[in-house]
Amino acid sequence: MLHVLRTVLGVLVLAANTLTLRPTEARQPQAGQVVTQERPIARRQVPAGSRTRALRFARTELYFGTAMPDGAVAEWQFQEFIDAHVAPHFPDGLTIVKANGRFRGEDGDTVNERSFVLVLLYPYETFAEASRRIEVIRTCYKQQFKQQSVLRVDDQFVVWVYY
Repeated sequence: MLHVLRTVLGVLVLAANTLTLRPTEARQPQAGQVVTQERPIARRQVPAGSRTRALRFARTELYFGTAMPDGAVAEWQFQEFIDAHVAPHFPDGLTIVKANGRFRGEDGDTVNERSFVLVLLYPYETFAEASRRIEVIRTCYKQQFKQQSVLRVDDQFVVWVYY
């Protein structure tokens, strides 16, 4: 009987290893392996010797332009937006970087604009829920400050955070 149970468990483990992974599953593919799921992810392997102190995180960057039809978003206005719309959704922390953006406008001319880059690191297992919250943030900023877009960049790799 024990032999049959071991065989069944072996088959179940083999079958589980071939299934498509979701962000909440703990198995980690080898470095460079792409997994089909809600969004394709290539994962970096944890460096040897660091496994006990490394945590799996997702990384998202949001690029907020400040030019508006009637002026520019002031730094204090942006900070109020962060306090009201971002910090409550990501209370564990965030990083804001002041930047100078440059892009080609619809008319083909180069546009220079002061901007802010928001860097969010959050547990990888919460990607789906965090993604919904990030979309709410983007929508609120576009509406409040009359922006055409808020650029979003999701790192294709799981990032490892060491503490």
